[in-house]
Amino acid sequence: MKIKEIVSALERFAPLPLQDGFDNAGLQIGLTDAEVTGALLCLDVTEAVLDEAIALGFNLVISHHPLIFKGYKSLTGRDYVERCILKAIKNDIALYAAHTNLDNAQGGVNFKMAEKIGLTNVRVLQPMEGALLKLVTFVPLAHADTVRRALFEAGCGTVGRYDSCSYNLAGEGTFRAGERTHPYCGEIGKLHTEQEVRIETILPAYLKATVVRALLKAHPYEEPAFDLYPLQNSWVQSGAGVIGELEQPETELEFLKRIKKTFEVECLRHNRLMGREIQTVALCGGAGAFLLPMAVKQRADVFLTGEIKYHDFFGHESEILLAEIGHYESEQYTKELFYTLIREAFPQLEVQLTKVNTNPIKYM
Repeated sequence: MKIKEIVSALERFAPLPLQDGFDNAGLQIGLTDAEVTGALLCLDVTEAVLDEAIALGFNLVISHHPLIFKGYKSLTGRDYVERCILKAIKNDIALYAAHTNLDNAQGGVNFKMAEKIGLTNVRVLQPMEGALLKLVTFVPLAHADTVRRALFEAGCGTVGRYDSCSYNLAGEGTFRAGERTHPYCGEIGKLHTEQEVRIETILPAYLKATVVRALLKAHPYEEPAFDLYPLQNSWVQSGAGVIGELEQPETELEFLKRIKKTFEVECLRHNRLMGREIQTVALCGGAGAFLLPMAVKQRADVFLTGEIKYHDFFGHESEILLAEIGHYESEQYTKELFYTLIREAFPQLEVQLTKVNTNPIKYM
C-alpha cells in the first residue's frame, strides 16, 4: 500500500481543515506515492525517533506535533529540527503530523483522554463557530431520494448524534428551456411546470466543493438550482476540549491520585482543595488553559489540562478544581489513537509505537 492511502485514512477521521490557523498539520516530508514499509507512531519527531524508524526499516513516521512550524531559508543542521529534516530526507522517511485537526475531531485526542479517565456522555467543550453551511436545492419528485442519498454520502445531514437529516417540502417549479439546451423535462421554448421537492440539509463548510460535485452529479437537471447559506450555529461535532461525567463521584484527592496514576504524572499541580465532590470533568490535552472560562461556564467540577500558567491558578478555588499534568503526559495516548485508526484500516501494515520518550521536561 502507498503512503497516500494511510494519509487519506487519517484525514477522513481528522480532516486538515479542522486544524487551527497557527498549525501546520499534514504531510511535512516525503512522497505519498511511495510504498509503505511500516509506520512508527510518536508524539514528537526527534533524531532518536528517526533512528528507531531507520533501524526498523520503516519509511513513515506519524506524529501528533508537527516537526516543521516555520519556513526555512537554509538547512544546515544547526538545530534538532533541521537535523531531523535532513535525516528524514536522506533516509527516504515521510513525516506526517495530525495536530489540532486531531484535537478538534470527534473521537480525537481529548476523547481519548476522556476514555482513559472513564467519562460518560462526552461532548465537545467549545464547539467550532462559523463552520457550517445550509444547502437548499430543488429536485424533481422522482429523483428526491437519489439526490438526498448522494448528499448524505458526501457528508451532509449530520446534527449532533443524528445523521441523514434533511427538511423536505413539496411544491411546483417552473422554467422555460432556451435554445441549445438539453432539458431533462419540458420542451424548448415552452414554459414548464414540474412537481419538485425543496431539500434543505446542513454540511461542514470545508465539504462545500465535495457536496456541490455530488449534487451536480446526482441531480437530473442540466442546470440545477441550489443555494448555500452560512450558519451561526455551533458545530457540536468538532471543537476544543471535552466535558463529561464520572459514573461515580469522587473526592478531589481520590480524583487527583487516580489521574496521577493513569497518566503517569511525576508532578501534578493543582489549586487549593475545597472538599468538593468531583463528577463533571472538563479537559483539554496540551496547552488548554484558554478553555478554563468555558469549563467554569459549563459548571465542571474540575478542569484537567497539560499546561496552566501561574496566574491562571489564582481566584478559581471556589469555582473549580484545576489540575495540570504536563503537556506530554496529557497527550501521550495519542499514539494509541493513531494505532487503532491505522490498524482498523490496514490490518496487514506493520505499525509500532515508538519506544522513545520524547518528553523534553525532566523532573528532579
